[in-house]
Amino acid sequence: MDDTTLFTFGIEEEFFLVNPETRGLMARVPKAYLDACRRRLGQVVAPELLQAQIEAATPVLHDFDEAARVLDHYRTGLADVARTMGYRLVAAGTHPSSHWAQLEITRKPRYERLVADFGIVGRRNVLCGLHVHVAVPAGIDRVRVMNGVMRWLPLFLALSTSSPFWNRHVTGLMSYRQVAYDEWPRTGIPEFFRDQADYDAFVARLVAAGAMRDASFLWWAIRPAARYPTLELRIADACTRAEDALIIAALYRCLVRALVRDPTLAVPHEPQTRRLIDENRWRAKRDGLEAEFIDERDGTVRPVTRWIDELLAITAPDRAALGADRVLQRLPTLLSRGTSAHAQLQAYHHARSQGASLEEALRAVVDWLIVRTTQAIGSDERIDTRA
Repeated sequence: MDDTTLFTFGIEEEFFLVNPETRGLMARVPKAYLDACRRRLGQVVAPELLQAQIEAATPVLHDFDEAARVLDHYRTGLADVARTMGYRLVAAGTHPSSHWAQLEITRKPRYERLVADFGIVGRRNVLCGLHVHVAVPAGIDRVRVMNGVMRWLPLFLALSTSSPFWNRHVTGLMSYRQVAYDEWPRTGIPEFFRDQADYDAFVARLVAAGAMRDASFLWWAIRPAARYPTLELRIADACTRAEDALIIAALYRCLVRALVRDPTLAVPHEPQTRRLIDENRWRAKRDGLEAEFIDERDGTVRPVTRWIDELLAITAPDRAALGADRVLQRLPTLLSRGTSAHAQLQAYHHARSQGASLEEALRAVVDWLIVRTTQAIGSDERIDTRA
């Protein structure tokens, strides 16, 4: 297999725009910001549902060195333009202190329809995610590959958690974003469809019933992309560190290749399987890397690290073929230092232990997010955290 051709990939990252004085989200962002970003980076930059959000989507990527360069370039560009206009850029699943009612919807027909259809659920969507696309070779049924990926979805969430706060509160969860996102219809873990034809028939039924306009209104944790020949991972929180996003993309790309290479690697599903995956998703939401997942094969409960060991074992040929090991050599670092959610909570509790007020502690969290968001992949973390 020519893997640079068959297993190309793309990464979409969503960001918040922050007021450097208050550390809160910008309630209103002029179109001039989007225009300036597009002049610098091209049409890869797009608005999101709320004006306080922005998205950058990579071009089709062929290797991980290219991906690292593009992620660093985009983040630097978005942050530089933001800084010149008096904003700051933040990558996180939720913002620690801002309230949804203070924010304005982006004036775009799709977003206005979403708010009209879903009301307060749409307005509360102050959430940012990481989406990874991996191309599935022609002649391979994407939905059957998706079925094989599904048991691993909670692991990708655990590796990405970055949303422990909501509306100035410590939520007790590592990914509140996934909890808030569950308010929407057609989210969470999808069904085990038989194949692409079965999936397409379901889409057609919902469209005919007026439930949605097209397949892009299926917001599941994973889905066959509507516009591209890819399988799109959607469960991950936006990663504050670009390095973590790259690690997740590498693991996911290797897993897709493994399931194409050897379909028998997919664990057969039973009537209980989807519910067990959703139970593991809840554990990932709550505990992140400290979660223990239920193995649907025998009911045993194993920590995240054991699931990673298994994933690395079954993808060994694919990691070699795709040149992923240079990226994944940083995986132990992610596991030892924790995700963004760990660091945010550490910054918050440290500030509080030093006598900071709630507001001051939340500002310290945002300061950490601002600096880490634009830290280059592979650079030293021991840097000044002042925004």
